Order: sequence, then structure tokens, then C-alpha cells
Amino acid sequence: MGRANRPGSFRACKIAAHPDPPGAVAEPKAVNATEPLLLNAARGKEVERPPVWLMRQAGSYQLLCEKHPSFRERSENVDLVVEISLQPWEVFKPDGVILFSDILTPLSGMNIPFDIVKGKGPIIFDPIRTAADVEKVREFTPDESVPYVGEALTILRKEVNNEAALLGFVGAPFTLASYVVEGGSSKHFSKIKRLAFSEPKVLHALLQKFATSMAKYIQYQADKGAQAVQIFDSWATELSPVDFEEFSLPYLKQIVDTESVPIQISHLYFDMAEGRKRLGPNVAVQGNVDPGVLFGSKEFITERIKDTVRKAGKGKHILNLGHGIVVGTPEENVAHFLRLLRDLDTRKWGFRVKG
Repeated sequence: MGRANRPGSFRACKIAAHPDPPGAVAEPKAVNATEPLLLNAARGKEVERPPVWLMRQAGSYQLLCEKHPSFRERSENVDLVVEISLQPWEVFKPDGVILFSDILTPLSGMNIPFDIVKGKGPIIFDPIRTAADVEKVREFTPDESVPYVGEALTILRKEVNNEAALLGFVGAPFTLASYVVEGGSSKHFSKIKRLAFSEPKVLHALLQKFATSMAKYIQYQADKGAQAVQIFDSWATELSPVDFEEFSLPYLKQIVDTESVPIQISHLYFDMAEGRKRLGPNVAVQGNVDPGVLFGSKEFITERIKDTVRKAGKGKHILNLGHGIVVGTPEENVAHFLRLLRDLDTRKWGFRVKG
């Protein structure tokens, strides 16, 4: 079955929109009381145009990578997290500013040692494959294990000042489990599938620990200033529909039900018209332009954006890529992508570019 036909292949993205956290921002600099456009769209309100934002950084971020080659250093240092998170905002002014972090950041606090090695990606030092291994996994306590995340979010909330929505994010239980069972990235996911199909109780116990911990992490990020939190289930694409319904969907529902928030769905391989047809007109959707489109001409990018927004329908749509920005993407095309919607006449919803 092709990816485009799998219900489980909705990738990377449930967004949980939160009200302003009480006490999270102290002594703001002239607070902007206007609700960010992205939050209004996420909550299903009428908006003048689809909000737009992108995942991952480009341009000057690469210079910081050379100066600070360790990803964990960049993502666990408050000053660097704030600087990197603000880079796209300062240059392009998107409608969302996302925390610079990684979905694996909580693992150390759950007694799962890991590292992210340049050229290799994530490495789990002690993969989890037995009931005894799962027993050793601790429930995540964010304020003890990742205080730098809270500090960075509080600073970012002040800096962005409601001119855009501040976004946090977490990994979905199945995707996190895939990394820790496989021992890192994988091509075939044979180890987690072996666990799922031979010892499902063990995998379910691990998934439940991740679901409980990620719900706490979402609330922590909201308390510290995040106005929406995105859940990435990148590896749910590896599950058949029946397996998705057993090993991924229940835990996503558990997290979202805990938060009582709207859901946004984005997927690189899923046609937006088909997604809208399946979900109906009352569910907010997100996405889902192919990142490779940004290597095309500005005219080509414009047509793809118009096509995606038309298919999503008026309102209840947040525009972004189906995945992060690809290394080497021309920065002027990123700028074109982010600025285009501000120059579209959406009143007629024919997307006539203003002259």
C-alpha cells in the first residue's frame, strides 16, 4: 500500500493550541494583546489569510553550527536556543516561531542515555528491547531534566510578544519508541516491529510511559510560554493502518484528549484535497508543500502554494512544508514562500497576487 493511501501516514503534526499561560511572562515589554493569526486558525476561527511558518533554520544557522558543532550543545544552551529560534523570525517574520530543540531531548531525563552525532544522527547507547529495559525508564519531569527549555520559552515569549505564535514541540510515543528500540535511525524498523508483533505488551508499556511523559512535557512548555505545541509522529508512516490504530493512534489521542485542544494534520505525501475530504470542513489542517518545491522558480513556488491553499479551503488552514527545510535551499526562495501570502488577495479567495 502506497504512503498516500495509508491513514497512518499523516506525518509530523498535531498542534495543541494553548491559552496564554498564567504567570509565565513576567514584566513584559508593552504586551501585544492581539491574538496571533496562527492561533486563530488553529482554533478554527475566521482569518484574513492562512498563517505560514517553517520548521528548521537556514542561512546564518549554518555559521552557528560551525562554531558549535554539537547539536546537543546548541539545543541545550539557553542563549543558543533563543538565538537560533529567533533567526527566522528576525529575517522573515513568519506567523509562528518554533523552539529550537529535538524530539529526543527528554530521553536523558527518562534514564535513556543518547547523543546526536554529526553524520550519524541519534545514537541510543542502551536500546530498550525487553520488559526489564522498559521497567528502568523513568517518567519525565521537565522542570528537573530540561530547565533550559522552560527558560528559553519564557524569553522567546517576551521577544515575540504575540506578533507570532510561539510553538513548542514533542515527539509522539511511537516515534520516540522507534528510536529507543532501534538504537537510533533505521531503514527497515525491524527491531520495533519484532517487538510489536512478538511482545506487544512490552511495547505498549513503553508507549504508555512516553504518552504520560509527553503530556507532562506539553503542559510544561505551555506553562513556560508556548502557545501551541506540535507532536511529531514521523515514523508512523512505517505502520500499516491496522498497526497504526494499535500502536500510535491511541497514544496520540490520549495526549490530545488530556490537553483538550484542536488538531492540525500535515503530511508531505498526502494530497491536501484528499486530507480535507477525509477530515471534513471543520477540522483545522496544516501543511503540506513538498520541501523540494523551494528549489524551483518563484513562479513554480507560487503556483504550488496557491494549489495547496485552494485545496485546504478557506480558513482552518496553516501553511507550511510537509517536512523541514532541506539543506541547500535558496534563502531567497524561503523568503518568497513566507512572504507570498501577505501579498495575496484572499477576499475573493481566487488568490490574485496584489500588483
